[in-house]
Amino acid sequence: MKFLIVDDHAIVRSGLTRLLTALGDVEITETGNGRDALDLFRSMRPDLVLLDINLPGLGGLELLRRFRLDDPAACVLMFSMHDEAIYARRALQAGARGYATKNIDPDALLTAITRILNGGRYIEPTIAEDLALRSLGDTQSNDQLTARDLEILRLLAEGSSLSEIADRLALSYKTVANNCSQIKAKLGVVRTADLIRLSIEMGSS
Repeated sequence: MKFLIVDDHAIVRSGLTRLLTALGDVEITETGNGRDALDLFRSMRPDLVLLDINLPGLGGLELLRRFRLDDPAACVLMFSMHDEAIYARRALQAGARGYATKNIDPDALLTAITRILNGGRYIEPTIAEDLALRSLGDTQSNDQLTARDLEILRLLAEGSSLSEIADRLALSYKTVANNCSQIKAKLGVVRTADLIRLSIEMGSS
């Protein structure tokens, strides 16, 4: 069984590696860099990728999209510090087979991994409940944001310029600028400064 761990914190990668060894005969590869992760994914074809959303440069949602473009059957469990339903929703829409936070109990994480490897899906119970409640209620403006929108907001929060974002996402400057205009409309803001402020607030929530 081959696993690829993609997280920019060495201590998290180490903990996941120790946990995965409980599954028996496993081959574990790890990296903290999104671009390296794409090369590793293509060369090793892992049975499961444990992928963090908050990666420097090439973020988790964009990396997930590229995994899926390269292999539509890619099996990915998104493993994140974010417990907001919007992140889980976007990850699942982008093709993740599961979503768990870094506060999850180790035994529950093993259950999630086993379930996904057996062809199932997993969403951490509290997040699953939040997703269900949102589907019954009014859609909030944040729920209109696409995976690309969230990635652009994440990079804005890091202090990246539109030119730098375009380079990191392999998009044209005009495409990123248009995306920002659409995000402003969705979030009800006019100035780019307000958009950056909101992106920072979302990233720290």
